[in-house]
Amino acid sequence: MKKYIIAIAAVLILLFCVSSMTYEQQTIVPTLQNTLENQPFYNLLSKIEVTYWGQTISVETRGYYYFIEFLVRKGLHFTGYGFISILFYLMYRKFKIRFAVVFALLTTFAVASMDEFRQTFVDGRTGIFDDVILDTSGAITFMIVFKIFFVLYQKIKNPSLRTDSANEQGM
Repeated sequence: MKKYIIAIAAVLILLFCVSSMTYEQQTIVPTLQNTLENQPFYNLLSKIEVTYWGQTISVETRGYYYFIEFLVRKGLHFTGYGFISILFYLMYRKFKIRFAVVFALLTTFAVASMDEFRQTFVDGRTGIFDDVILDTSGAITFMIVFKIFFVLYQKIKNPSLRTDSANEQGM
């Protein structure tokens, strides 16, 4: 139980630190320019357009490296909050809280909302509700995948669960 609290605290501190950085401190564009100087997958990426915050984001509108950075940043939002929701779920489950999934998702939504609000006070950053939606989508997606794998793992680990559910279904 203590390990989940420590893990959540560590992740939230990391999140706070990263969210406190200006865009200039966070940008990975110079690294992308060095690493991807041949612009791999340019043709494929140039066919992708994303509508975000009322704007079309694409290679054409932003440029190759800034578009890659956009995809990386939003991918980190999605996966980061997905992992955060799993940590909250595991902690709530250890505390034997009913509806741990619902509480984990609500807590993740609250953390994402507070983080975006806090970003409005950081120079060069904006707090956007679209990011909260993206974060919550990541949380929901990760929770569904985690629960599917968890149930499958339990059935493999404990074969009597398969027999019991087969008997309950009249098989």
